[in-house]
Amino acid sequence: MTIMQALIAFLGVAAVVVVTPGLDVAMVLRASAVGGARGGAHAAAGITLGCLIWGATVSVGLGALLAASELAFGLVRWAGAAYLTWMGLKLIARPRQTFEGLPAGLGSPNPGEWLRRGLLTNLLNPKIAVFFISFLPQFVPAGANVALFSFLLAAIYAAMGALWFAVLIAATLPLSRALRRPAVIKLMDRLTGGVFVAFGARLALSR
Repeated sequence: MTIMQALIAFLGVAAVVVVTPGLDVAMVLRASAVGGARGGAHAAAGITLGCLIWGATVSVGLGALLAASELAFGLVRWAGAAYLTWMGLKLIARPRQTFEGLPAGLGSPNPGEWLRRGLLTNLLNPKIAVFFISFLPQFVPAGANVALFSFLLAAIYAAMGALWFAVLIAATLPLSRALRRPAVIKLMDRLTGGVFVAFGARLALSR
């Protein structure tokens, strides 16, 4: 797989994951509804910063792991494949009908507080790290620097998320209503589940 092929494949799959409703989307929608565009933008900035921090941490770890032990990296690869497959089957079999709950007490904080809450919501979610660990390695072309290319992918994912948040903020009311519909959430969960299962299998069979 060439670098261009890897980037194109990653963009397609990441786009599906980014637009799937979840806690980050719920946080931005709530911040926009309560604090206006400024509140939504600060929450989105915090979430994006959290993604970049997780991306840098995971990328350095993947690079060091591959340099230290091909066996250890292989174990992570199999664990990632199992995680993606399990998550995918779970989403297909039991898709959600509502957003995951937001932390209690989200009233009308100032924009700086929305930034802090967006950042902490992302940093304190270990699922982000597990997702990056299981997702990024299969898009690193042979011969590429694992740490640098993984962080590039994480940064692309964060940028795509930021663009999606901008769309959500610009159209808070209509998109909020659409994304909160049980049928839409179930459809997106099943679509994402199918993507996860496919790439879990791909990761398990890759070399």
